Amino acid sequence: MRPLADRPEDVPYVFAERFNSGDAAALAEVYEDGAVFVPEPGAPLTGADAHAANAQFMELGVPITVRPRHVYTAGDLALLIVDWVIDGMDRDGSVVHIEGTATDVARRGSDGHWRYVIDNPFGCAPSGRPA
Repeated sequence: MRPLADRPEDVPYVFAERFNSGDAAALAEVYEDGAVFVPEPGAPLTGADAHAANAQFMELGVPITVRPRHVYTAGDLALLIVDWVIDGMDRDGSVVHIEGTATDVARRGSDGHWRYVIDNPFGCAPSGRPA
């Protein structure tokens, strides 16, 4: 499995590999303690609630593909704009297609690795539930 990111532009790729592995504990390592995950607009979660919400996406059993669009870094902080899609058949044979453009914030930790502080996958969606 890919190690944690040494560069901010690699955080989305580390996330995707760990997401696609189905290993929720490995995925949780991509986040700082106290990080915010926003599974739907206006519903920020932290801690165990954030990890559980992320696990629900993973449990679909459909891979995610990411394409970073912009990465802006200032010191130990980075803003990442990332297009992503979860597309395929779930374990029940149903078609799944979820996509968005994330507006994320990552920070370099004291160990030199970059992790999400804010993961807002529907960052460019209007308020309310994603389509």
